[in-house]
Amino acid sequence: MKAKTIKKALRVKIDEWLASIEDESVRQDASRFSIVTGGAIASMLLKEPVNDYDIYFRTQWVAVAVAEYYVKRFGQSGIKVQIEPDGRVRLVVQGGYRGATAGDVRTLQDSGEIEEAFEETEGMALQDEGTPKYRPVFLSTNAITLSNKVQIILRFYGEPDEIHENYDFVHCTNYWRSDNDELVLRRDALESLLARELRYVGSKYPVCSVFRLRKFIKRNWTINAGQILKMLMQVSALDLTDPKVLEDQLTGVDSAYFMQIMEKLKEKDPEKVNAAYLVEIIDRMF
Repeated sequence: MKAKTIKKALRVKIDEWLASIEDESVRQDASRFSIVTGGAIASMLLKEPVNDYDIYFRTQWVAVAVAEYYVKRFGQSGIKVQIEPDGRVRLVVQGGYRGATAGDVRTLQDSGEIEEAFEETEGMALQDEGTPKYRPVFLSTNAITLSNKVQIILRFYGEPDEIHENYDFVHCTNYWRSDNDELVLRRDALESLLARELRYVGSKYPVCSVFRLRKFIKRNWTINAGQILKMLMQVSALDLTDPKVLEDQLTGVDSAYFMQIMEKLKEKDPEKVNAAYLVEIIDRMF
């Protein structure tokens, strides 16, 4: 797909989403500060179906305003928008440990369904019986998935270069801005796409990156041993027996089983959590 066509398609898609926002103030702010980046543009360049359109925001306050709007529309009590000490925006269940748990949902899909439909989020599926477009159907700690293939990313915000500091593979770093209709196609991203070769640029979440390999390999992408070694070097610097570190690294992984693992770890004395215990829990869950 040509750049001109991609710009037009993104403008139409985002304008349609914006028109669905009933709060005029939220709609205007989202219109000025939205960024589309990630897999959607990559798929369009490759003339492949778009799985979902990931929308980020250039400022924290817009991310919070949009999150509060959709939490209210979802109508599930006990969910609130929280700003973490490090500045992250997160959805939490009041009185709970993190995002929605089995007791807080109306419908719990099995992990296979979640993996297929929401590959970039974690959490439990919350289904809505309504039919309007762009209604919230899935809430996780770091994202809100809407119907009609739109995903609102809350965990990261800022200008494109700031957002891409959290990205792992270079082919996902093309982006489009809603305020000036600018589409930026990076040379290294295009080279990676043309070769269908994964190029790891480093990530704050290398564990998640390792899991993401499955998706790309299924789509006939290639990756050389050096790129995998870079991921493993970053993983080796992590203490995955620390529940807080493990939970942070699993944010974005698409299996509901990992949430169950974290629930089990909460019940255990942190000083007694070691590699052997983790292996036992993982084998039991999977």
